[in-house]
Amino acid sequence: MVVADLHVHTTNSDGSLTLETLPDAADAAGVSTVAVTDHDRLHPDLPTPVATIEGLTVVHGIELRVATAGGQVDLLGYGARRTPELTSMIERLQTDRVERGATIIDRVEERLEVELPIEAREGIGRPHIAEAIATASGYSYTEAFEELIGGDCPCYVPRDIPAFEAGVAALRDACSIVALAHPYRYDDPESALECCSALDAVERFYPYDHNVDSRAVDRAIEHEDLLATGGSDAHEYRLGAAGLDADAHRAFRAAL
Repeated sequence: MVVADLHVHTTNSDGSLTLETLPDAADAAGVSTVAVTDHDRLHPDLPTPVATIEGLTVVHGIELRVATAGGQVDLLGYGARRTPELTSMIERLQTDRVERGATIIDRVEERLEVELPIEAREGIGRPHIAEAIATASGYSYTEAFEELIGGDCPCYVPRDIPAFEAGVAALRDACSIVALAHPYRYDDPESALECCSALDAVERFYPYDHNVDSRAVDRAIEHEDLLATGGSDAHEYRLGAAGLDADAHRAFRAAL
């Protein structure tokens, strides 16, 4: 039974949940602990590493994309504090997000000859733009990614992404736990798991949309003495699709 969902996004990045709606969503899922891990952004209304909101334990976290020699991976930081290094990195990334979002919007509007009902802002991501495209054109949300704003599509703009070493250093200074997110979502999971030698944990439990052989991540956990984390990567209101049971949660809390 999942009692802790440690990978949740809010409207602070590209999710639908807010701090106000989190307790009800957690209660519906039977979850007692949630980690808010917005993309490249700390939550402005979580001033402490761990908070309690209407009886729900909320861990302040972040999901940070970084570049490695083998490709891009996502890191999860838990128990986040606002350090100068991480704050500066986030500010640079958010400035890039706004500029990138504005460019993608301009390209889509010019290509489709429509005006999208969206403006570039902090936290903007391609999901927001895809929703705007679906509202203003004949493209569906999925088609927007597949034909317009996905990688290698005509309106795509790459992101500014910090190097793995820089990202880990910033997270280590600011967070109690640094983990590799969803290892089986990468093209080369084995290569991604090699990053764990510099980390504290790995996201062992995740709602993949395909069957995975978990033996590689289990070997990494044993070889690198990693903490096993887990979460649903929730962007909508449903929590608890994956996460930690009571025993794994106790280990996480002790490390946090």
